[in-house]
Amino acid sequence: MKKGLNKVTAALLAAGFAFSLQAADITIAYDSDPTSMDPHEQLSGQTLEMSHLLFDPLVRWTKEFDFEPRLAEKWERIDEETMRFHLRQGVKFHSGNELTADDVIWTFDRLKESPDFKAIFEPFVKAVKVDDHTVDLVTSGPFPLVLNTVTYLFPMDSKFYSGTTEEGKDKGEVVKHGSSFASTNVSGTGPFKLKFRQQGVKVEYERNADYWDTQSPGNVDNITLVPIKEDATRVAALLAGDVDFIKPVSPNDHDRVKAAANVKLVTEPGTRIITFQLNQDRFEPFRDVRVRQAVNYAINQDGIVQRIMRGFATTAGQQPPAGYFGHNPELVPLFDLDKAKQLMEEAGYKDGFKISMIAPNNRYVNDFRIAEAVKAMLARINIDVDLKTMPVAQYWPEFDKCDADMLMIGWHSDTEDTANFSEFLTMTRNSETGRGQYNCGHYSNPKLDGLIEAANLETDLPKREAMLQQAERILYDDAAFVPLHWQNLAWGARNNLEAEPIVNAMDFPYLGDLVVKE
Repeated sequence: MKKGLNKVTAALLAAGFAFSLQAADITIAYDSDPTSMDPHEQLSGQTLEMSHLLFDPLVRWTKEFDFEPRLAEKWERIDEETMRFHLRQGVKFHSGNELTADDVIWTFDRLKESPDFKAIFEPFVKAVKVDDHTVDLVTSGPFPLVLNTVTYLFPMDSKFYSGTTEEGKDKGEVVKHGSSFASTNVSGTGPFKLKFRQQGVKVEYERNADYWDTQSPGNVDNITLVPIKEDATRVAALLAGDVDFIKPVSPNDHDRVKAAANVKLVTEPGTRIITFQLNQDRFEPFRDVRVRQAVNYAINQDGIVQRIMRGFATTAGQQPPAGYFGHNPELVPLFDLDKAKQLMEEAGYKDGFKISMIAPNNRYVNDFRIAEAVKAMLARINIDVDLKTMPVAQYWPEFDKCDADMLMIGWHSDTEDTANFSEFLTMTRNSETGRGQYNCGHYSNPKLDGLIEAANLETDLPKREAMLQQAERILYDDAAFVPLHWQNLAWGARNNLEAEPIVNAMDFPYLGDLVVKE
């Protein structure tokens, strides 16, 4: 324990954190911090949680997966291709500028150009100003997921982000993994303002005194986010009272948190799929379906869930979890070591080969341990894996370059819909539309692409579900990727934090609504 507390103290002192807390000031320890303050630079959980702190969406998901009005106080369908949104009046950005339809349209246009987000907004053709507080979003045809999609439209302050910097750079430019005005400067409408940020050390947020949502029960004045990569160190910080809220809690530490005084474990069923991609563009043997199938047959998903995840996950044989529209109950994990060896021999690789693999070590629960287990499993079919793990801030630039033969990625559907998995992970890569943005397997199947595109225009729900299930069958038979499990979620909190109402399966707690009891 003493050694653990020394590590905690070192981490918090490095962040400049003082050990006295006021009633409505909290410190959070996460495994990683946001890579940028630009809500459109990186489509990731850290970015989305940051967006809910500093910005606000038009609509947001409730804990029960219903739609809740936010900056749009109501909406109505005008015709098959047009949804009208009525904005709240009197909402101010952190700069003092008032939110108008112009800001929504400016943000919409920026999303359509963002490498990470444009695939989500690809079905939309334009945003039209009706008046200062009314906007029409127009799709290219009937589209069943308009509300799902606008949960990712966080209006930005168009006046604040327009113009050029002293260096002559466009303030509104989206720069992947680079320094930009929007990555370090913020003017949103959210419950908190950015006070201070040092990448990899700490982020400080202060309450927005002019926040529009006066009905929010949240009473937190200041939040300090400290990234602590090590699971055990993060838990030690909570148990010592040095931090108030942590994420994630590794399955190995659940009993430790449950048994401790003054803290609690808060859990939610998860929908994030953890996978490995097989890079066909970089490693030629992965172009052979028999080799891809062999890799799938060699990996024991149930063993990973039981031994590494301690049962706190659900084995996966496809992208969407049970309960999602398009989940196919026939598609189950394939583990069969003899079959894997047979397929390798049939493909001419009985003696195996060597591959490179990359995985983060602070993004998903037990990510590096899972990668090590997969490496060991593949050795049984003579695949020698050169594994490299790294912090997520270093991982995403490497992943974006598809710089390995086998790559780990987790994905939570941005629209809470099955099609979104394929739009980003398995559809043919297309830089113009954004389709396949995170498809580092370079899998390409025109039939799959056509099914997903057709499903996104189909308003007959039984027909749409059949299309999505057929798409999952194609991916399964092609062994397009390696599904591992759907990751459940766990947070640790001090007992005086009412964390249960603000956590959700999307994995971005609504911290603006967090109540700290006296």
